[in-house]
Amino acid sequence: MIKRTLVACPLQRFAYKYRMKRPLCLVCKQRFCAVNYHRDEQVHYRGRCEHCIKKNQRIKPPIARWQTAGYKKKPACDRCSFRSKYASQLLVYHVDGNQHNTGLRNLKTICLNCVEEIKRMDRPWTPGELEPDL
Repeated sequence: MIKRTLVACPLQRFAYKYRMKRPLCLVCKQRFCAVNYHRDEQVHYRGRCEHCIKKNQRIKPPIARWQTAGYKKKPACDRCSFRSKYASQLLVYHVDGNQHNTGLRNLKTICLNCVEEIKRMDRPWTPGELEPDL
């Protein structure tokens, strides 16, 4: 009787046998990560495989939750009406402080100056201070 293994590919068999020892590449998720260095009889790995390092492929930054919810930054601050020259001067602020709450009534575009003012206020910014966007 012939034994059949669950894993057919030699690389997958190797991964199954030595799993948790060498992680997969964070970019392509197909090849094993390259070795970075050895210290105290322990191997430390890079985040990417040699193929992705040679092709200079990088890990894509995650998309912000407010972008996936469909919110777009406005050109002016909702709190002080400051018009920014650069998009990096404005941030998307979660009114209730919960980063997971991406309701459009909870998201406001504010400038960096207002962020500092809100941090230094004795009380948090309450939703009643602004009118919701319709």
